[in-house]
Amino acid sequence: MSATTDEPEGRFAGLRQRVTRDLRNPLFRNGYALMANTAITAVLGMGYWWLAAQMYGPADFGRGQALITAMRLFASLTALGFVGALARFIPVAGPRTPALIVRAYAVAGATGVVAALGFLVTLPWWGPTYASLGGIGPGLFFLASTLVWSVFTLEDVTLAGLRRATWVPVNSLCYGLVKMAMLVGLAFALPRDGIFVSWIIPAAMALIPINLLLFKKVIPRHVRKTESTARPFSFGEVGRFLAGDYPGTLSILASVYLIPVLIAARVDEVTFGYFSMAHTLGSLIELLAMNMATSLTVEGSFDRERLASNSRRALRRAFMIIIPIVIVTILAAPLILRVFGPGFADRGTLLLQLMSLAVLPRVLIEIYLSGLRAVGQARRLALVQICLAVLVLTSTLVLFPTTGIEAVGYALLLSELLIAALIFPGLRRMLKGGERSQTAVTAGSL
Repeated sequence: MSATTDEPEGRFAGLRQRVTRDLRNPLFRNGYALMANTAITAVLGMGYWWLAAQMYGPADFGRGQALITAMRLFASLTALGFVGALARFIPVAGPRTPALIVRAYAVAGATGVVAALGFLVTLPWWGPTYASLGGIGPGLFFLASTLVWSVFTLEDVTLAGLRRATWVPVNSLCYGLVKMAMLVGLAFALPRDGIFVSWIIPAAMALIPINLLLFKKVIPRHVRKTESTARPFSFGEVGRFLAGDYPGTLSILASVYLIPVLIAARVDEVTFGYFSMAHTLGSLIELLAMNMATSLTVEGSFDRERLASNSRRALRRAFMIIIPIVIVTILAAPLILRVFGPGFADRGTLLLQLMSLAVLPRVLIEIYLSGLRAVGQARRLALVQICLAVLVLTSTLVLFPTTGIEAVGYALLLSELLIAALIFPGLRRMLKGGERSQTAVTAGSL
């Protein structure tokens, strides 16, 4: 009897020791924190959209999703480009850290607002789903929302670059809870626009405490701790990195933000609501792969000599966490979507299953891209991601007339399988590079 009881206790103790050891490693601590943030976002997000599906009509639900997607597209135009740059340069910025972050905020916000203004000027081209943005009041609110979300997008990677990613899930938890409470309150006061308003107001509220934490406490501590390891760089160097890395963000913009906007312009509001729910859940799973990759970029910038060994560890942990999630999602997709209503399960199950399956090759791609970022291989980084963006967009547009909204799932799966196959030789050399990872990363097929 004692042997059988000791065995589970021994396994539990071993697991606890392993987790404790991992949490002492900045690579895993940051990666786990960002993955925990994604899990919190997914759980609270499902609760939020379930409440929205119950309290708002199908057309209002779809329109709210469409407005949020468009706002996030414009806010992310350069904000996503700065994600890689901040993860790459914050670890070595030293005294220039505050200026680097402020410039990223300013450029991302200004670019997003200008792009959103262009969208509002050409509003008739984008179909009836976006007609509610007509008028000075709604237009100004949309522009302000884009500015807020641009900064909000960069806060997570800023904390990760400062090795304080453990604050990210705290921020997401508070934001998610306030967002849900506001959604319920606005269901009666703003039945048509409550979804969009409840999404952005809590984000604006979160900007003040998070940035006070950053600039008053976290950044000064980071500057003191990295004073001896800071590497002088010019903002021109950051610009050159962005020039190579930014085109690659088109792959994220294309699959997560631009494609939904294009779908919204081609289908009615109710159909877009069904599409968007499945697409949102699939994108959250894909985000898990990017989380560990972001942590790998940060640690690779701190210590390039250990990039190969850190890449192997990150790849193992990512697959260990993501494979069970993908399997469960594929099997339970109809049940997950049915929580929101029968129409969501009938119209979105196949899309969610295809997007979940596509995350597996995405893990390989993201680990490889992080290695390229860590050693500054901007041209190769851009090439891989531009190829992925072109493949996803082209295949979606080609398949949409025959497969409908499922075209997005087929496009992602086929495109990411092809890119994963092409970069695999380079990834393999990177993983086997021992402590000579800088040269190994540069030898890929793409």
